[in-house]
Amino acid sequence: MQFMAAAAFGLEGVVKQELTALGFEAKAEQGGARFEADWTGALRANIHLACADRVLLVLGEAEVTSFEALFEFVLGLPFESFLPRDAAFPVSGNCVRSQLMSVSDCQRITKKAIAQRLKRSYRLDWFPETGSLYPVNITIHRDRARVTLDTSGEALNKRGYRTWVGEAPLRETLAAALVRLSPWRGDQMLYDPCCGSGTLLVEAAFLAQNRAPGLSRSFAMDTWAHADQAAMQEVRQQARAAWRRDTPLNIAGSDIDERALDLCRRHLRQAGLADRITVRQMDLEQVRLQEGPVCFVTNPPYGERLGDRKKAAGVAAALGRLLKRHPGASLSAITADPGFEAQAKKRAASRRRLYNGRLECEYLTFMNEG
Repeated sequence: MQFMAAAAFGLEGVVKQELTALGFEAKAEQGGARFEADWTGALRANIHLACADRVLLVLGEAEVTSFEALFEFVLGLPFESFLPRDAAFPVSGNCVRSQLMSVSDCQRITKKAIAQRLKRSYRLDWFPETGSLYPVNITIHRDRARVTLDTSGEALNKRGYRTWVGEAPLRETLAAALVRLSPWRGDQMLYDPCCGSGTLLVEAAFLAQNRAPGLSRSFAMDTWAHADQAAMQEVRQQARAAWRRDTPLNIAGSDIDERALDLCRRHLRQAGLADRITVRQMDLEQVRLQEGPVCFVTNPPYGERLGDRKKAAGVAAALGRLLKRHPGASLSAITADPGFEAQAKKRAASRRRLYNGRLECEYLTFMNEG
């Protein structure tokens, strides 16, 4: 079967690399990366993917420019091969730059077509929808419709360790990508000097320990009729066996906001990392590390997000000074501030366009070769 590992803009290639590392043949495209797998493979993707938003089973794609064409397209898809007679199948939708731009109408028509198809197949007059949840999604982009089944259920950033968020939370999937896109490879210290609620620190620890980010949660497909429960249990056992719990973690952080640090410590406890990662209250100017070359990875405040441009400019300048006093260090920071380099008084060695929520950002990496 063909699946799409949905991803935020700019992370499609990262997700493709993750899928390739898992043994899948994957192809990146706008909005994610495609791969072929069976149900067990889909569960493996759900458990192991750190940077993807969802794993979607692609049921069909077609050009549609009218509601009639949409109805006939959906009616022609083999839903009876996937949905049992008591399936609950809520329909979500998204329309972008298409002739059909009423999301609610597209959802309603898709639901109606699925119901008619299943009525024919199961010879039913109505559906109780009392069984397992099979979330359906209809996406229309530039008049091309795609119908998918969401095997994940809750989005994959819901790891289970973060139950509270700070003022400007960083999604777990984006945090995991920032770690992977930084120069850090686990053989040096990773330090977040604006650690906030600790998401970057936890995701770095998961990577260092080869800990599958979805290991402690369930997925929509867990209860689906076609899933091989014994094989799925084996996938989870293999993920647990691959988790290197005793790997030394050279990861730490600090923040000036004690309230944010309270959240950070709570999240570290919930991730089982309370005694493995040290965080402390500290101003950026106070950070002076002696552990050798360090990789700073951070999500500093930026004015468009928190409404305080003067403060954000001061943080950028302080980060530039932080890098300067740590010879051999690197600094990777995500920012929406186009003046970040000027404020840090340093030119970035590399840059990548990403989105933090709906906010367009750059992920900048600076090097101190001294």
